[in-house]
Amino acid sequence: MKVRFCGWLVVGAFVIAASAAHAADGQAVYNQNCGTCHNAISPKMGDKAAWAPRIKLGTDVLVANVIKGKGMMPPRAGKPALPDNDIKAAVGYIESKSQ
Repeated sequence: MKVRFCGWLVVGAFVIAASAAHAADGQAVYNQNCGTCHNAISPKMGDKAAWAPRIKLGTDVLVANVIKGKGMMPPRAGKPALPDNDIKAAVGYIESKSQ
């Protein structure tokens, strides 16, 4: 029993560490690819009123919008090689700072 219990603790710690790393990656991706526009042009990072209707659509819709492009934003934020996982991490970061 102790071995299993310890195993769960290790797994739990790994999940927590992975989540923290994911958030840090989202911030880095945002800073490198999204911040130039979203710090200056609407919807600005942290503008709860501007992001509320977008966030309500759900993460999957926001990620799809970045991948396909929307309005003035080109597909993949103008970075064709930007991986889907990086886009999802950046969207998660934006959501966390704009709710």
